[in-house]
Amino acid sequence: MDGASETKRIYIADDETNIREAIQTFLENDGYEVCAFETGDALLAQFSTDPADLCILDVMMPGSNGFTICKAIRKTSTVPIIMLTARDSDLDYATGLSLGSDDYFTKPFSPMSLVMRVKAIFRRIEFDTARASSGARVRPEPRTLGDLMVDPGSKMATVKGKPIDLTPNEFNLLGYLIENSDKAISRAELLESLWGFGSEVETRAVDDTVRRLRKKIAGSNVTVDTVWGYGFRLKVEADHA
Repeated sequence: MDGASETKRIYIADDETNIREAIQTFLENDGYEVCAFETGDALLAQFSTDPADLCILDVMMPGSNGFTICKAIRKTSTVPIIMLTARDSDLDYATGLSLGSDDYFTKPFSPMSLVMRVKAIFRRIEFDTARASSGARVRPEPRTLGDLMVDPGSKMATVKGKPIDLTPNEFNLLGYLIENSDKAISRAELLESLWGFGSEVETRAVDDTVRRLRKKIAGSNVTVDTVWGYGFRLKVEADHA
């Protein structure tokens, strides 16, 4: 029951009974406490009074869709959110990530793969918490490169001194790339260090987060370059206007 020693609570919202029950069964068998809802509105109502440790939201549901529920949760909480959809749509995927979801599954999928992803997310949170506790008395210094700045203490990022709106994943990715700007970073390292996913987990999270980050720092003199077949690195354009 890796990752479930403190009995993490997970909320699921999906109007398809067989999918909802399958996910619930697999997660409960791994030691998690699970509450399942037929609608996102029911999940949100419960979450507002009794928050969970992680939420799994179907995109298409009666009432408010998963994107709306994700946006509502993000107004008050940074709880991990995984989106589910019946459509293999890049637009759906990017929309979910832009609203602050942590990852995305396209139906049909293996419930065991979802359990692995959940465990990886909780491992990442535990690692981040332990790292923060070990340096609790030392406020992390802002990181800069070119005209970019990220401040881990205030969770603020700027381009040319102007704040930019980043999701938690985008912020962590930008900070990690700046911290390691002297080298190229592999996709595998980013998945392991930022998402907590091992090589056995297939996900487009890195590439889609990079794609969104590029758009948000388009006015900067720093670009996110692709190192083909490997990963990414930051490059400062000296003559950028």
